[in-house]
Amino acid sequence: MKKAILSVELEGFKIFKKGKVRDIFDLGENLLIVATDRISAFDVVMPNGIPDKGKILTALSVFWFKFTQDIIENHLLSADIEEIISLYPALSSYREVLQGRTMLVKKSQPIPIECVVRGYLAGSGWREYREKGSISGIKLPPGLRESDKLPSPIFTPATKAHTGHDENITEKEAEKIAGKEVFSLIKEKSLALYEKAKEYAEERGIIIADTKFEFGIINGKVILIDEILTPDSSRFWPMDEYQPGKGQRSFDKQFVRDYLDSLDWDKTPPAPQLPPEIVKKTRLKYLEALKRLTGKQSLKNL
Repeated sequence: MKKAILSVELEGFKIFKKGKVRDIFDLGENLLIVATDRISAFDVVMPNGIPDKGKILTALSVFWFKFTQDIIENHLLSADIEEIISLYPALSSYREVLQGRTMLVKKSQPIPIECVVRGYLAGSGWREYREKGSISGIKLPPGLRESDKLPSPIFTPATKAHTGHDENITEKEAEKIAGKEVFSLIKEKSLALYEKAKEYAEERGIIIADTKFEFGIINGKVILIDEILTPDSSRFWPMDEYQPGKGQRSFDKQFVRDYLDSLDWDKTPPAPQLPPEIVKKTRLKYLEALKRLTGKQSLKNL
């Protein structure tokens, strides 16, 4: 198996932010987002990555940004490496490492809210429902099982707690952070984005159980930023295997989480090394999501 790219250094280009997966470079009014092959679980980055994961995430984000641009403007300017190099010639010596895993985007002011939309009961939503009968202050019908489809999709905002973990918050708390008007807009757009993507994915045999969106503001206008509807930001389940009442097989990093849950690890750094078999299977799951959703059969042209 090919080697995973865990970090990208671009001499002469200033790092804007190093996230759990992405290395982001400051190009002045624009940003260069490079998706590495790093993988995180429980907000901890694993010591080894998943080969080609960054290319898969980028290809999916580019696909969805174009698919949903009728709902809201997004920050994507180009993912064509030759076009990007024509604008920033100093990147030409990094063509090979950047190919397929790079997006040139508009720089915006991020709104510090994770816009989570849930169509099914899973993950932290399932845990909160068992404790409170609600998620983010939204009361749900009693007697729901793990992985049950919700009566209708719900918007459950979250924010980063001091621990670095996402923390579900109420709509009122989110309104205080974003302001009433902006909050109302990002809620409306998040639900519309989910609805359009959900219908498309179901036609291709994938349930989008939940996902998260991020928004930013540029020149007073709210736009969609970051990544969108990837296996890192969403739960993708195969429709033909869906059985409520338990956890589902998935095309996302839940597979890695499940493996880590089987270990005696306290979910704090340093994370354990992922075995070759887990790496291989995870890569195949991400590839399967890409193939089903975009029709791309290989990564050759990415």
